[in-house]
Amino acid sequence: MNICQYGRPPLLRASALLLCAALASACSSQDQPSRVEGGDPERGRLLTQQYQCAACHFIPEVQGTNGDAGPSLQYMGRLSYIAGSIPNQPENMVRFLRNPPAVKPGTLMPALGISEEDARHMAAFMYTLK
Repeated sequence: MNICQYGRPPLLRASALLLCAALASACSSQDQPSRVEGGDPERGRLLTQQYQCAACHFIPEVQGTNGDAGPSLQYMGRLSYIAGSIPNQPENMVRFLRNPPAVKPGTLMPALGISEEDARHMAAFMYTLK
């Protein structure tokens, strides 16, 4: 008697294949260098340096004093929230970089006059920090 006649092994195989496909798709989305449309992570790294973000934050790969007035951005790309309460999504990141007090009233991070284009590049860089 073949157990396959009763349908259990094919069902188990199908379940295993679905699980593998789901895991593989999750891995490929994390390997993407940028989640920000129109953003160049390397240009964003340079802009992060230009705007002197490391004066207040620890940011890997960015020259500066690696200040501690603001939180470390070492793992910004994998955090769930920006500034502790804003969902970490590309458009929110761009908005926050452009004008932090407008997005999160009471934040100590100042508005630095960052353009939309520069903020997109900087956000793309932030998502590489994992």
